[in-house]
Amino acid sequence: MRRTLIAGNWKMHKNSETARGFARDFLKLYQTTPDLDVCIAAPFTELLALEEMFRGTDLFTAAQNMHFEDQGAFTGEISAPMLAEIGVDFVIVGHSERRAYFAETDETVNKKAKKAFEWNLTPIICCGETLAQREQGLERHIVRHQVVMALAGLTPEQVAKSVIAYEPIWAIGTGKVATPEVAEEMCRVIRTVIRTHHGDAADDVRILYGGSVKPDNAKELMDMEDIDGALVGGASLDPVDFLDIIHAAEN
Repeated sequence: MRRTLIAGNWKMHKNSETARGFARDFLKLYQTTPDLDVCIAAPFTELLALEEMFRGTDLFTAAQNMHFEDQGAFTGEISAPMLAEIGVDFVIVGHSERRAYFAETDETVNKKAKKAFEWNLTPIICCGETLAQREQGLERHIVRHQVVMALAGLTPEQVAKSVIAYEPIWAIGTGKVATPEVAEEMCRVIRTVIRTHHGDAADDVRILYGGSVKPDNAKELMDMEDIDGALVGGASLDPVDFLDIIHAAEN
């Protein structure tokens, strides 16, 4: 049985004061969720504060990116051992914004996924198509290729522990959302290609939907068979909205 995962991606939002304020307000309202996992992907500067404030709870933290080397002359980068040192649990790799703005490639995504496992971090591996690619009927091809490349060389155990986030790029931050049926179709494509290349590990991989997830559409999305949670953007910045999404997933 796959555990639902609700991950909030703050992107480049919040500072120390507002991050701590979110955590205080959220923790006042939050109750332990025995049937699902909850995670916040915060900017690097706020991760340690969240780790400290979440201590003793069942909440997880995630980094939004990391380098695939342990150390070196990579100005401005953060390594897996740095994240592991402060207790981070997950790391997002290959987000569409990293691919679009920072030259992330399928090859670097694969390297980062492998490095994450070396340091007991769980990678949340993102994949998804642009509107132009979907209009050309290429969405299945694009997503299959991204998933195959990202998981290449991982052991069956690592594949099973991986999280895949399907994020149709045309739905991120636009207010548009894939219908539950479209989202389910693409998540099924992902599970099928994992089964083709990695066998029964496909049964354990958690596949999230990301793309304008909000309290009013979360339940319909979470009800789909192959959708195991959500990668939440803007709605995760507000503790009440984020909690409403968690409750929708629980129900």
